[in-house]
Amino acid sequence: MLVLRRKVGETVMIGDNIQIQILGIDGDQIKIGFLAPKDVQILRQELYEGIVAENMAAKVQKEQLQPDQILNLLKNFKM
Repeated sequence: MLVLRRKVGETVMIGDNIQIQILGIDGDQIKIGFLAPKDVQILRQELYEGIVAENMAAKVQKEQLQPDQILNLLKNFKM
């Protein structure tokens, strides 16, 4: 892990397109701003881990479904 010290208002660059700026510090919390292309997904770690867990559960569930069950789910899917 790379560890950097930054002051409020200073930035860190990741590649050419992602900029991370320290916006403020309040007690034990740091306010961070991100500038990145729209196709770059930025998530809190706990949210990212929740999405990964949901995707893995869906994959297991999909593997346990029979083809006719999948067809029935698709037939009943409404947008």
